[in-house]
Amino acid sequence: MSRKALAALGAGLTLTLLTAGCGSTSKVDDSSTTGGPAQVAFGDQICGKGTGDKPGYTNTIAALPGGADKLSGAGSTFVAPIMSVWTKEYATAGKVEVAYQSIGSGGGINQINAATVDFGASDAPMKDDELAKAKNGPILHIPLTLGAVVPAYNVKGLPAGLKFDGETLGKIFAGKITKWNDPALKALNTGIDLPDEPIAVAHRSDGSGTTAVWTDYLTKESPTWVSTLGDGKSAGKEVAWPTGIGGKGNEGVSGVVNQTEGAIGYVELAYALAQNLKYGQVKNKAGKFIQPCVATISKGTDGVKYPADLRTSLTDGPDGDAFPITGTVYALVYQNQTDKAKAAALLNFLAWTLTTGQDMAASVNYAPLGKDLQQLSYSQLKKITINGTPAVS
Repeated sequence: MSRKALAALGAGLTLTLLTAGCGSTSKVDDSSTTGGPAQVAFGDQICGKGTGDKPGYTNTIAALPGGADKLSGAGSTFVAPIMSVWTKEYATAGKVEVAYQSIGSGGGINQINAATVDFGASDAPMKDDELAKAKNGPILHIPLTLGAVVPAYNVKGLPAGLKFDGETLGKIFAGKITKWNDPALKALNTGIDLPDEPIAVAHRSDGSGTTAVWTDYLTKESPTWVSTLGDGKSAGKEVAWPTGIGGKGNEGVSGVVNQTEGAIGYVELAYALAQNLKYGQVKNKAGKFIQPCVATISKGTDGVKYPADLRTSLTDGPDGDAFPITGTVYALVYQNQTDKAKAAALLNFLAWTLTTGQDMAASVNYAPLGKDLQQLSYSQLKKITINGTPAVS
């Protein structure tokens, strides 16, 4: 796909996501309306069974007065669809314009480190060496929402809901499985007529938290992936891809998959839905093939133990119904703020996002933070200081 086409796609995708992303995730492919093939049966799963998508969290932090009327943020494309909802709603509710640049987690980390934005956003926690580069001291990690990174594909005649496991995905992205009718794929998808067709791998071309979540999962589950890239080189925001076509942002990868016959890529669930891409179910630690949806994403945090700074991995969650490639998005915020007006506006916005904003997540196929993680994330706000004085009493 040309750069011009990618640019056009990125310019128009946010609106598409907001209109197309509101459908139920309990159904992947509707052959009655699209004329496409029927989906593979997902079995008795929890998607679409009503799991409390609006948690109704209460904001107990009193709004700080004297806040600025504008804020800036940059980073994760993973979070862009729900961030668009939040910023639009908050412009009315909070009377503050929040301008967010969807440039990738790597870019968001660079910009918050340089203090050129009020907050960054990353699907991967910052590493110690990245934190050491922060211009204005310690940075807090504040989880905002939960999402799924899904294997999305475009193969004429194949149904949605193909089954994948970690080793098979690792072999595909390592360039070791190159045909759709490879024996490994056939073994996972008995009864499906897989074509003798080349696989075209699509991956991110930019520093990406979505890549970090995807490669973290592959590193845990695929010895072939690890051996191909080398120990210590198989996970991160950027890796040396052995094969494939690069696309910038979740927008770019979903565009490559959408326009390339035989393609497979990894994107956040909302992007797959917006582009009407077929996507698969993935085997989790309990040995179950799990459909990605709000309910199974939420399960991704059940039983997870969090460190004090909340920097952790959510892939391969221990719950038996968890979708295994689940991730969160961190707001990256300087703990000690020096601009009182900006600090007030930022804390007010994040407090609203972690309470009222959580009720909006499922409308665009993200999962709200579970109670335990929401409380931990909310507590991070109470660590913010303004010129050394706690912002919240």
